[in-house]
Amino acid sequence: MTDFDIRKAGGRLGAEVVGLDVREISDPLFAELNAALLEHKALVFRGQHLDDAGQLAFAARFGPLTGAHPTVPSAEDQPRILKVDGDEGIRANNWHTDVTFVHTPPKASTLRGVVVPPYGGNTLIANSATAYTDLPGPLRELADRLWAVHTNDYDYVQPQFDNEQRQEHRKVFTSTTYRTAHPVVRVHPETGERGLFIGGFAQSIVGLSTRESRAVLELLQHYVTRPENIFRVQWQPGDLVVFDNRITQHYAPDDYGDLPRHLRRVTVAGDVPVGVDGRESRIIEGDRAAHYTPAA
Repeated sequence: MTDFDIRKAGGRLGAEVVGLDVREISDPLFAELNAALLEHKALVFRGQHLDDAGQLAFAARFGPLTGAHPTVPSAEDQPRILKVDGDEGIRANNWHTDVTFVHTPPKASTLRGVVVPPYGGNTLIANSATAYTDLPGPLRELADRLWAVHTNDYDYVQPQFDNEQRQEHRKVFTSTTYRTAHPVVRVHPETGERGLFIGGFAQSIVGLSTRESRAVLELLQHYVTRPENIFRVQWQPGDLVVFDNRITQHYAPDDYGDLPRHLRRVTVAGDVPVGVDGRESRIIEGDRAAHYTPAA
């Protein structure tokens, strides 16, 4: 018997966990919770109202934690917590998987709602495994053989205005340049599922020109972000979300005007992605981000 319910919230991914205080999770219950994350890929816990310590403790159940970010400073006195604040002009309204430009992207990401707008400001999460299975056979066979270069050196933040704040953010974000070649189709290390491992940081295809790369990536990305493949998290104050960063993408629509939106992110250290042929990702530029994965 379990002490909580897992209620499916989306046709292809996403579930709400009801009746569970994440501060009090026994090992047997956590095993069920982890299995639910692997199945549903994104879990929502309503009204948890955690503080920093509580979010860190919850995330650490899934494995060693990373630092906040390879280049962006952490929250004050919290080296493992990244502030995700919707400041005007630097909102990350772009489909992506967290920090794929490094050699070992995070295994999982947790987000905690601190201040959420009364409307808008949702988080959209997409299932890259069902995106892969939706591909026509010839396109799936092509994707199996492709590798993409992921980098933080591009306009990740889509600004409303080219203001000083946005320019400073880009300067910090690209203070160290990372370029990593990852398989376009990643094999999930726990479930064996295949998923399209692309998103915004994937800027080129190995062996193709810039124009050809963009055409191929846009075609594949279309399958990731088809409406039936997306779960929408409608934030309420105190909510907690965890998603499997190895087989999802996410997006925060810029649809809440000048209202405040403050989240906190804690990520779990991941492993080196592996393609269908067993080859591992490789660094092209930058270090192994040892200061990021995992945190000391």
